[in-house]
Amino acid sequence: EALGNERLAEEAYESAVRVAPRDFQVLNTYAVYLCRENRYEDAAKYFDRAIRVPTNDYAEVTLTNAGVCMAQKPDYDAAEAYFRQALERSRNYGEALLQLSLLKYRQEDYLSARAFLQRYLGSNMPTAPVLYHGILIEEKLGDDTARREYTLQLLRDFPDSAEAKRIRQAG
Repeated sequence: EALGNERLAEEAYESAVRVAPRDFQVLNTYAVYLCRENRYEDAAKYFDRAIRVPTNDYAEVTLTNAGVCMAQKPDYDAAEAYFRQALERSRNYGEALLQLSLLKYRQEDYLSARAFLQRYLGSNMPTAPVLYHGILIEEKLGDDTARREYTLQLLRDFPDSAEAKRIRQAG
């Protein structure tokens, strides 16, 4: 796959699945590959198989990967369903919360985007992209105070980030 040989990559993944048909990591990795290849329905089948493996103690990760894949398709309803299932398994799983916030923003449901971002920030450390996402949400909601707070935190904590540079360039 890294060499760009799709045929050999596909054969290797299929071989791995044949050798370890109940290994959730193999199934998840193959599903991610299929998603990158824009084979969304095939990817969903392998994500679902990985999710159902009884020893998958990290099903929230698999569910979130499936949600990201479905959002790329785009099938926002399926994506949201996967993200919500991930949160049922792990209430504060950061990546699922962040992905739901991003999804809601794309759907122009800014209040929900804010709520999921706030939940994310309640149990996860912010990054420059996360703070920038908060700025964008608050701009859409017209909350200048919250937008300023995110902006100040971004400039203070991540002054060399691409997002901080973008803020400074915008004035």
